[in-house]
Amino acid sequence: MGIFKIEGGTPLKGEITPQGAKNEALQILCAVLLTGDKVKINNIPDIIDINKLITLLGNLGVKIQRNEPGSITFQADEVNVGYLETEAFKKEGGALRGSIMIVGPLLARFGKGYIPKPGGDKIGRRRLDTHFEGFINLGAKFRYNREDHFYGVETPAEGLQGTDMLLDEASVTGTANIVMAAVLAKGRTTVYNAACEPYLQQLCKMLNSMGANITGVGSNLLTIEGVESLGGCEHRILPDMIEIGSWIGLAAMTKSEITIKNVSWENLGLIPNTFRKLGITIEKRNDDIYIPAHKNGYEVKTDIDGSILTIADAPWPGFTPDLLSIVLVVATQAKGDVLIHQKMFESRLFFVDKLIDMGAKIMLCDPHRAVVMGHNFESQLKATTMSSPDIRAGISLLIAALSAKGTSTIQNIEQIDRGYERIDERLRAIGAKIVRA
Repeated sequence: MGIFKIEGGTPLKGEITPQGAKNEALQILCAVLLTGDKVKINNIPDIIDINKLITLLGNLGVKIQRNEPGSITFQADEVNVGYLETEAFKKEGGALRGSIMIVGPLLARFGKGYIPKPGGDKIGRRRLDTHFEGFINLGAKFRYNREDHFYGVETPAEGLQGTDMLLDEASVTGTANIVMAAVLAKGRTTVYNAACEPYLQQLCKMLNSMGANITGVGSNLLTIEGVESLGGCEHRILPDMIEIGSWIGLAAMTKSEITIKNVSWENLGLIPNTFRKLGITIEKRNDDIYIPAHKNGYEVKTDIDGSILTIADAPWPGFTPDLLSIVLVVATQAKGDVLIHQKMFESRLFFVDKLIDMGAKIMLCDPHRAVVMGHNFESQLKATTMSSPDIRAGISLLIAALSAKGTSTIQNIEQIDRGYERIDERLRAIGAKIVRA
């Protein structure tokens, strides 16, 4: 297991460019299974979870041609569907949460799709019902082996049939999976309460460029007219909004002057304004974000009636749950109090004990809510040794360590590497004292 040694308390300065979006890439890469033609994907992040999915596609028989860095051409003209029932696949597919999204494309094109219970962050229960209920609505036959937690769907003889469905939750991966299955179904499918995040919009735009017929993109009602087949295309992945939010928090906490390049402002939603509520100055400079050094700290803005500021996650266009861990750690050094309400996952706030060890004042009310009582900004966190429990908690602890006095050690950094590309190199380039050991 690797570790980071971090000497904190040093202001950073410079420019940093966000990687391609992990959550978009997981969907986009699975979509290459929908055609036998070549599909070129650009701005792919070089991170553990994405590389695992690329390996999985290769083991399924997808041809993979690496172009310049971040660009890969895929061709799924000789897919070995039998690999889905091997022991190797059960081990490989179960190691990655995003592998669930191969099921929709495989079901649509080859008539069957299997997946072991996917892995990923241990942040609470992450149900798969939305995915499989959607497939069943399209006519698929479902089976589940309780002994080895193996899920399977197969099409009936007449194939998948378009239908109307109301999703029980606006699941991003569930919507993506259902859309990828429906594009090759017979007839019209309407999906109500669909997720409408920018990354899901990107998937729909890519599928349309391949010949699909999807309307309502960007809304929570998608209409999909099934087509006979899809062709190739070229697609560019958006910058990662979670990484952008991470760099905003890093700049404020470390009193650093940082420019975040090429952020795709139109796809950031509430992210900039949520950080502004914490008192952080964020300037839009063309398509960049400029954050000045907050040498005098930042002060939380209360609600209009003077109530404590509450920051909660919600489906898009609400605030993304993936940034609540970052907001929580940034709030520890703000002037004022903040209530963090993590609605979606019941274990994501359980890393706060590590911040308390560093001197943060946090009261965990229950698994979903924590009150952060901000310090006087001159009262720095203190260095400590800690372990990264998941991707987002891991980057939050890294930000805390970079702002703390002394040398901190972060263990289990593979969790951070799952979602952040060459993070130690990129941070050193703007002055961070961080060493991978």
